[in-house]
Amino acid sequence: MSTELTTGTAASRERGFYRALVIRRQLILAGLTLALGLSLCVDLALGPARFGLGEVIAALVTPDAVSQQARVILWDIRMPVALMALVVGASLSIAGAQMQTILSNPLASPFTLGISAGASFGAALALAFGVVLVPAAVDYVIPLNAFVMAMLTAFAIHALSMRRGVTIETIVLLGIAMVFIFNALMALIQFFASQQAVAAVVFWTMGSLTKATWPKLWIALGVLVSVLPLLARHGWALTAMRLGDAKAESLGVKPRALRLEVLVLVSLLAAIAVAFVGTIGFIGLVGPHIARLLVGEDQRFFLPGSALCGALILSVGSVLSKVILPGTIIPIGIITSLVGIPFFLFLVLSHKKASW
Repeated sequence: MSTELTTGTAASRERGFYRALVIRRQLILAGLTLALGLSLCVDLALGPARFGLGEVIAALVTPDAVSQQARVILWDIRMPVALMALVVGASLSIAGAQMQTILSNPLASPFTLGISAGASFGAALALAFGVVLVPAAVDYVIPLNAFVMAMLTAFAIHALSMRRGVTIETIVLLGIAMVFIFNALMALIQFFASQQAVAAVVFWTMGSLTKATWPKLWIALGVLVSVLPLLARHGWALTAMRLGDAKAESLGVKPRALRLEVLVLVSLLAAIAVAFVGTIGFIGLVGPHIARLLVGEDQRFFLPGSALCGALILSVGSVLSKVILPGTIIPIGIITSLVGIPFFLFLVLSHKKASW
């Protein structure tokens, strides 16, 4: 009798601990959402014409309550840029999170696996030489070139990873090799291109949100909204993947098939994001690690947490790009790299294989 009572007490204690843990994680996600809303309002308020937070909130809730000039500036000019920062940040962070999950490597991200570099090369072909990879859509030649090359890079990495004897570590090394290959090709393009074309290529590779428009935003948002449920459907399996392929297989997961599907989905997310705003590094590396520290590995919380962290980082980066040098908008890729490089070095120096 006493043994049953002790067992029941222990089970009750464990259930209470689990409920407290779930509530804590839900509160963290709610806090990130509030911080994201505040960052969005600050981003909208800053610019050549500055507005107070109260005026921004009024324009968001009831647009007719503000002047026509304020309404045009906030809704037609700044809103697509500010929202694109959220969508791109969330997309890159989710892509990095799932790459780290399926490859069991803390350094995996669209940037370090060469997908961003492939997209940059595709865009550079259009900017420097007018190469059109998708002739049917000339109006969107730069983002489409970037998208095609990013997806080809992802499929090349996967095709090479299917060879016999290739390990997860080899896949990461293949991605790093892709980065060097595309960097060399980018240098070759800049060597042969005109001075004006080189300037355009360099500016694009810095990453910029300033050319965001409502149509581009809807496309990027549509891809994000379409991919999220597909990843969430595999939430349990992705959580099991963190235990290793052998353990995941024992639980009924098919690691190779899951790895391919997730790689295609996250490559799509990363390709669309980079295609519209240029190369933005380290969001896919930093965002997931912050989310992991806050809410753990459970995909029910890790997936939305990664999205919120990535969106918040890029939104704050957009704010910093406006305030560091008043009157000048620094390319957002420079801001994220300055933040991400120290974090990347920290991961490399503190990396312990036992923890991954």
